[in-house]
Formats: sequence, structure tokens, C-alpha cells
Amino acid sequence: MGLFRSGEIIGIAESALEFARAASEDAHPDEYMGMLRGEAASAVGLDRSGTVLTDVLVIPGTESNPVSATVKTNMVPNDLRAAGSIHSHPNGVLRPSDADLATFTRNDVHIILGAPYGPEDWQAFDREGEPIELPVLETEPPEEEFFDFTQADIDRRLENDGR
Repeated sequence: MGLFRSGEIIGIAESALEFARAASEDAHPDEYMGMLRGEAASAVGLDRSGTVLTDVLVIPGTESNPVSATVKTNMVPNDLRAAGSIHSHPNGVLRPSDADLATFTRNDVHIILGAPYGPEDWQAFDREGEPIELPVLETEPPEEEFFDFTQADIDRRLENDGR
């Protein structure tokens, strides 16, 4: 478990899994690769402790083909909420390859999505490559404020500038 996340990983937000499934389908027949980020369960409205996987980060410069996807490690953000990886196997096999296992040691959870990328075509694994149960949670990630101002702030500014 990462030092800065809030306890064990208790599930994945349905929206994050759906995003990765759609991205995997779009990338097919090449592999898709993304990184998983988590939020405290309380931040997504759950009355319990732990971390919920809420985001799939697309890493710039990721190279993929039908048998592998490679992330440029220098492009991976140094994110305290980093929790694992998610990638597709276009051949539909829901077992980690030797190359997968070599990367699994970095984080807690790794998900493989298999073609045809349906609701049951995925499996989560721990850092040793052992299958684990990972509930899909019907919760939405918290809205992040990209800008530190609102439309009301803009309107006030325009009103003041117009005087």
C-alpha cells in the first residue's frame, strides 16, 4: 500500500472502468495502457475508509502494438494518488504475461481488460500477479476544479471593467 493513500483499495469507480473499456476497444487491435489513481472513499461519498480507484490517466508517449504497450516512465506523473495500472490484452487472455509481472511490483492493483471488452472481460491482480476481487462501485469521482474562479467571478470582473 502506498504511503499517502487512505488505506486499502476497496474498489473501482464504474466510470473509471467504463473509460478504460472504451479506450481499450478504441485501441484494438493494439494494446491500451493507462495508470490508475485513487481517492479516499469519503471523497466519493462512501461512509468507510479506504481508497477507490477513480481515474485512469493516459500517459503521453505510450507506444502500443497488438502484443504490448509501453509507457515512457519519465512521462508518468509523480502522483501521491497513484495506485496501479490498467491495460488491455487484445487476444482476450486475462492472465498477466511475464512482461506484465515485471511492471506489477510498482503499485498495488493492476487490471487486465480482454477483448471483446465486455462488462465481465477484466481481472484485477495484486503486485505478485495473483487474481484479486475488486468490486465495481457505482460512485462518481469528485469534481476537480481546474480553474480557481467561477462564472460569477468572471461576470463581476467584466462588470467592474465596464465602469
